[in-house]
Amino acid sequence: MALLEIKTAGDPVLKQPCAPVEKIDKRFRNFLDDMAETMYASDGVGIAAPQVGVSLRACIVDVSARDGGESDKKARYDMINPVITHREGSVVDNEGCLSCPNLFGDVERAEKIRVEYISRFGKKKILDADGLLARCIQHELDHLDGKLFIDIAQNITKGRPKHE
Repeated sequence: MALLEIKTAGDPVLKQPCAPVEKIDKRFRNFLDDMAETMYASDGVGIAAPQVGVSLRACIVDVSARDGGESDKKARYDMINPVITHREGSVVDNEGCLSCPNLFGDVERAEKIRVEYISRFGKKKILDADGLLARCIQHELDHLDGKLFIDIAQNITKGRPKHE
């Protein structure tokens, strides 16, 4: 596995809608593993392919390190061609992004979602999510559509998040 370069705001790849993944093979699964390694090394909870310069509809999400310490086990979701099929409720919370270092802002997101995606092994999956997991998935899917959180955030600040 290898650490990948994280693209930052201003890089054109972050503003492009991504193409669907057409082929899931060993090479692509290795790329997903490299994305995950990069995310963990950067203390992130999610990362999308365009953040490492690849304009494909794929992302990794693992909020287990920030779930209140209830679990030491990683809960990694490798999502290929994800689509949110249901949204419910609304909540505003503070977000940051690996592609926008040291910037934080309040973003309104659905409180609960249902997402359909293809797993790293080509299996169709459906996930119902709420809380931080739902927020993170929505954030990463924005990346796949060429949007950064700073495009929709309010009260953007530099430095540390409002709450940790």
